[in-house]
Amino acid sequence: MTESKFTPRVFSGIQPSGNLHLGNYLGALKRFVDMQGPDMETVYCMVDLHAITVWQDPKELMHSTRELCAGFIAAGINPEQSILFNQSQVPEHAQLAWIFNCVARMGWMQRMTQWKDKAGKNQQNASLGLFAYPSLMAADILVYHATHVPVGEDQKQHLELTRDIAIKFNNDFGVDFFPITEPVIEGAATRVMSLRDGSKKMSKSDASDMSRINMTDDAETIAKKIRKAKTDPDALPSEVEGLEERLEARNLVNIYSALSDQTPEQVLAEVGGKQFGEFKPMLADLAVAKLSPISSEMARLMNDQAEIDRILARGAERARQITVPILRQTYEIVGMVGAGQN
Repeated sequence: MTESKFTPRVFSGIQPSGNLHLGNYLGALKRFVDMQGPDMETVYCMVDLHAITVWQDPKELMHSTRELCAGFIAAGINPEQSILFNQSQVPEHAQLAWIFNCVARMGWMQRMTQWKDKAGKNQQNASLGLFAYPSLMAADILVYHATHVPVGEDQKQHLELTRDIAIKFNNDFGVDFFPITEPVIEGAATRVMSLRDGSKKMSKSDASDMSRINMTDDAETIAKKIRKAKTDPDALPSEVEGLEERLEARNLVNIYSALSDQTPEQVLAEVGGKQFGEFKPMLADLAVAKLSPISSEMARLMNDQAEIDRILARGAERARQITVPILRQTYEIVGMVGAGQN
């Protein structure tokens, strides 16, 4: 059989770690919304099991999970069209991850850049979950037989590992069961950098709140942060090549590009030659127009947390219609007695 036997299906997830910001929106949520349509089934997940690979305050984790769900919906994810749920409500993720722990090799995990970065020199005190994180990520994807996964730079290596696990499982058991998932690579304008330092990725962990636009910021705060964003004294160039050594200028152009659904080249054709005193108000107006309705809708949704919980529970039910038979077949392939009766 060929890969075409698999239903076209997108899977992606975001950790509910709190403080959703513009980078999350442009790098993930906006892209997820754009993928909704008749040609592809879309499955989106709050990966709360991944979040606990480092310690989380339980109350904050619950709040962050609900807030992330509100962010998905406010950004345009339709929970009737897409499957939207939190990972821990679908136990097949963790069950398949154990199978994949037995397929993946220690050497593969030890090569993961994120493991090296997050565990650092303190690897002996890092959690086993943090080490096995990529195996759970592979299970997240393959328990849906997902054919496509939108990925940024920091997750490309994990998706390559997912492909390696699928290939090894298929080879080990002489089957063509798991798809070799294709990455959907992000565009140039979706890697959002700090508003205070164009060499650093926008992050919720930055000490300065002025470095990021939070998805909960109101219109006045959004405009203020853009007005105060770091720039340089030169006018904007007319060609993208002119931004190569101008990190902060490139970041603001990329943000404008992503929010306006244009390429950086199209943006510079419009604003080339303008000083930042003229460009920043344009960007501020655009950002407020695009983002403040999302923050308002998030606040409204968070006022009815019982409804959020109902949406997540319904999404988990729909997710399990896919995951239960795929896990059962996996167990049968591996040789688990009784798998066919479960």
